Parts: sequence; C-alpha cells; structure tokens
Amino acid sequence: MNNFVTKKNNLLLVSYGCLKIDAVLIISFMILFPNAKINIGLNITERRPDGYHNLETIFYPINIKDALEVVASEELAFTSSGLDIPGRVEDNLCIKGYHLLKKDYPNLPPVKIHLHKNIPIGAGLGGGSADAAFFIKLMNQQFKLGLSIDDMTNYARKLGADCAFFIENKPVFAFEKGDEFETIRLDLSKYKIVLVMPDVHVSTAEAFGGIKPAMPKDSLLELITEPITEWRKFIKNDFENTIFKNHVEIRGVKASLYEAGAIYASMSGSGASVFGIFEHTPDLGFLETDNEVFYDV
Repeated sequence: MNNFVTKKNNLLLVSYGCLKIDAVLIISFMILFPNAKINIGLNITERRPDGYHNLETIFYPINIKDALEVVASEELAFTSSGLDIPGRVEDNLCIKGYHLLKKDYPNLPPVKIHLHKNIPIGAGLGGGSADAAFFIKLMNQQFKLGLSIDDMTNYARKLGADCAFFIENKPVFAFEKGDEFETIRLDLSKYKIVLVMPDVHVSTAEAFGGIKPAMPKDSLLELITEPITEWRKFIKNDFENTIFKNHVEIRGVKASLYEAGAIYASMSGSGASVFGIFEHTPDLGFLETDNEVFYDV
C-alpha cells in the first residue's frame, strides 16, 4: 500500500490508505488519526434534570479514521479537506478544545489545525468527538503539557458526552451521559465488521423525539458477556424503533445485513449508519449503489 505526502494550505497531509498508523511526527508537524466507534446496544434509561439523558451502551473502536494535523503558527486557524464539515469554524470541537486548554495554559502558542475528514458525519460514529479527543492528546504530546489520562479525560468530557471515550479508546461499558466508563473484555478481531452508511441524515432531535426512557430488564454490562450468536435476541438500540419508522432505507440496510449472513447487526448510536458483524467478509455489492460501504473496519 503506497502512502504519499502532499502540500495544501501550507499543511502536511498524509494519505494513509488502510495503513494502521497511530502518529506521524515530522519536525514540528504532528499528525494523529482519530478513529470512529460503534455502539453495541443502546438503552436510554432516564431523562436528567439538566435536559440530557442517562443511557447505557457499549463503545467499541473501529478502523475508520480521519487525519488530524497541528502545526505551531502565528495565529489560530482551522482548515479541512475531505468530507464537508457543517457549521461555523468557531463551533468546531477542536477549536473549542484549544480554547479550553488555553484557559489553563495561557502560554500555549496559537496553532494551525488541519482536519482531513473521512469518518461519515451524522452517522452515530462519534467522528467529531474523536477529533476533539485526539486533538487534546496531540496538543499534550506536541507541547509537553504533562497531562495525565485522567486530566485529558476531564477536558474531553467538557466538550461532549462521548469525547472522553476516545482518550483511552478501548472497549467500555458507558453509562450516565455516556461519559462514565467501565472497561470490559471484548475482542471482535476474529470477526469481520462491515459498516453501511445510507444517504440519510438523522437529527438528534428526531432521534430523541420518540424515546420513552426506561430501565432495561438486564444491563448491557451483563448481556455483552453472552455469546455473540445470542446478541440478536437481547441487545437492542432504543433509537431504532423511531428511526426505522421514519427512514425505511435504514431499516432495509439492517435487514439486508442479516440476509447477507451477519451474526449481529445494529444501527450505531442515533444513526444513520448500520453495522454488521460477520464470520467472513461478505459481498455487499448490492448495497454499494445507494450506500457507502466500509469493509473490515
């Protein structure tokens, strides 16, 4: 697999294909590759007084990645390539992360941030949260801030409910707002995970609009220890009932994954992506016309 370096916006961009690279350091350049996650099960348990919801879910990291680069600069700047990122630059979580660190480290120099966006947006994959968490880790490395794992986790938690997960980036049982964790032993490396992204946008308001919070009979912390062949019977995503009614194409993707032989399939987070876990890499060519398909993630 070839990898090459190009210049754009005076920043170094790396095309890494399927290479599994954790970090590249070239002189004053630091590049990290934030990865996505999937939710295995998602139970909305109660509405909180602060307007958020308590939940329980399993976060599992997958190998769909963005590329994030930071370079010391004369002024704070943010540029991007790849997928279009909606919203104002000042609302980007990496920019917010910089200002959060700057409050406690006033001598922190301005930086130029470049994000090559590859993780689908609005997919329930936590791409924006991953970028923010990896930005904190990158700043800690590049400017030798001396932050501990707990320190970085606390900063990330202030940026978003699932940002904190990406600091340690390992399988966890998540609860409260999705920002408290218990490490679990879960290794799906012998299986093939395929992710399908329909051309559909699901808003957070739509996802939560049909939710009636309730405590599950059995916690995901217990159910995830069952054989994967049993997950289909017991592990569910509360968002699917509403989203599948409103978006039949997402429901159709899940059904197609089971028809193609998936051991377990589910929508991730509040959608719109759907993943399937297979014993062998399936041929999903029939889904590629109307959807983006990521194999062996």
